[in-house]
Amino acid sequence: MSPFGQGSDWPRLSYEDRPWHGLQDEYVSRTQRRRAVETYQAALPAFIAGLDVHVNGELQALGEEAASELSRFDAEVGHIAAPFASILLRTESASSSEIENLTSGARQIALAELGGHASRNAQLIVGNVRAMQAALSLSESLDHHAILEMHRALLEDSNPDIVGRWRDQQVWIGGGNLSPHTAQFVPPHHERVAALMDDLLEFANRVDVPVLVQTAIAHAQFETIHPFPDGNGRVGRALIQAMLRGTQLTRNVTVPVSAGLLNDTSHYFDALNSYRSGDIAPIVTAVANACFAAIHNGRHLVKDLETVQEQWRERVKARRDSAAHLLVSVLLRQPVIDSASAATELGITTVNAQVAINRLVEAEILVQITNGNRNRIWVAKDVVRVLDEFAARAKSRR
Repeated sequence: MSPFGQGSDWPRLSYEDRPWHGLQDEYVSRTQRRRAVETYQAALPAFIAGLDVHVNGELQALGEEAASELSRFDAEVGHIAAPFASILLRTESASSSEIENLTSGARQIALAELGGHASRNAQLIVGNVRAMQAALSLSESLDHHAILEMHRALLEDSNPDIVGRWRDQQVWIGGGNLSPHTAQFVPPHHERVAALMDDLLEFANRVDVPVLVQTAIAHAQFETIHPFPDGNGRVGRALIQAMLRGTQLTRNVTVPVSAGLLNDTSHYFDALNSYRSGDIAPIVTAVANACFAAIHNGRHLVKDLETVQEQWRERVKARRDSAAHLLVSVLLRQPVIDSASAATELGITTVNAQVAINRLVEAEILVQITNGNRNRIWVAKDVVRVLDEFAARAKSRR
């Protein structure tokens, strides 16, 4: 139960019996085989597009305060002359992935973005960056196409066979992979997904519900529908960003709300379960508190990066309009770099880019992380440290 009490008379999740014919493996126990021919219960979510949304005064005030703080943070960071929008987008993507136990350090993520050899988790996180970018670019028209494109951007490299459409199979969470009979949660049967997504998107486009409340409900309903075989959590949190941007609560940057949810994932998952029991207060509270935590951590990150940038400016012995100084700003959002990418970013030749890189190596800003003189890659260790410290704070409950 949320500290703000029951959020509304929201409909509880109901269930329907469905036959199960999926067990083909002959190497199972008799108990498993007997259970597998029985019916199972799949969730049957209510349609919510036309429901009245009632929240008590305290919960409404919490949502309004969180919305106000989001707008304030977006404005103050959006006007800083540094590439913090890209940095915050990456931190949001990494935090959302970590909720799904996909973890990677900032250096590996930057390597994956550069196209270098990186861990599989880092490559998946870069896919989530693309999903977040799709969410923001399509936020003004939140429809089926937008959701499917978020999913495509997330998984087109790692699992292309399932993108571009709603799922066409029953999925379940927990309980093993033989059948849904012992699952912790069984989302609705795939035959119901299209109609439920129609309804969800109609709700998400309403203009008569407070934005934070609407966003939290839409996210929880999305996770309940579970419209894809994989990637639902990450797309569902990209939906949060799309709704914040689409309602213009944020205009300039991606506030790392997932980093706030990562602060207490057990509370987040409990809130989703409470939503399915007919109480919207916990998920609204969780999203609002995640916004506060994200803003606190985000301000810390911006301050740390500004400090790094100031220290670098003092250490670079070159004109302020030189390629070396221009490369400093690039490194804040792309802390792993090679001469080709530096040349592209600065619009100069690779020879001149290498001169700039050498100056930053001399200033102990860049460190080479490859061996030999071919295909060399450098890392800005100060930025990697600051980003990893942000991630560590996000995981620490306050």
